[in-house]
Amino acid sequence: MGKKIVIVQGHPDGDPNRLCRALAGAYAQGAAAAGHDVSRIDLAAIDFPLLKTQGEFTGGDMPAALKPAWEAILAANHIVIVFPLWLGTMPALLKAFLEQVMRPHFAYDYSKTGGWPKQRLKGRSARLVVTMGMPAMLYRLFYLSHGVAGLRRGILNFVGIRPVRTTLIGMVEAAGGARRAAWLERMRRLGAAAL
Repeated sequence: MGKKIVIVQGHPDGDPNRLCRALAGAYAQGAAAAGHDVSRIDLAAIDFPLLKTQGEFTGGDMPAALKPAWEAILAANHIVIVFPLWLGTMPALLKAFLEQVMRPHFAYDYSKTGGWPKQRLKGRSARLVVTMGMPAMLYRLFYLSHGVAGLRRGILNFVGIRPVRTTLIGMVEAAGGARRAAWLERMRRLGAAAL
C-alpha cells in the first residue's frame, strides 16, 4: 500500500522553468508511478496573510486560503518541501506559510503543566530538497547547514515530524543538462521510495 505524500513547492517564483519546480515534479512522477497518493501545494499560487502579532500566532484562525494545504498535511504520511536557499535559509514566503500551519492548536499544543508541548504531527516523515548557488559541501561544512538545520529541528521535529531527510543540490547555475537530468532522476527514485 502506498503512502500519502504532500509536496510543498516553496519557491516564491511561479515560473514553471525553475529547477525547484522540475525537482518537485520529478519527485511527484516517481511517487505516483510507484502507487503513492500525491498532492501538491504551490505557495506561489496561494495568497495568504502574514502573522503580525503574538495573538494571531497563538489564537488566530487558519486563513481560508491555507485550509486545503493544512488538510493535505494532516492527511499525509510524508511531507516533501522543495525550496531555494536564500540568504542561508528558506525564502520568506515559505517561512510565512510554516508560521501559519505549524502554530499552536494546529501542529502542537502548549502543555498545561509547562512541560514539552504536545506534538500533533507525530507519525509523519519529511524530505527537504534545497537548491543553492554555492557548493552543497560548503553549505554543509562551513555554514553547518544552519538554515536547513533550524527548519528541521526548530519547526518539523518540534511538531513531531521525524525523520527529516535532506537533499542539498549545489552549484545549480553552473549545472549542464546532464547534471540536471541526474538530479531529476534522483528525485524520481526518492519519490518512488517515498523517502
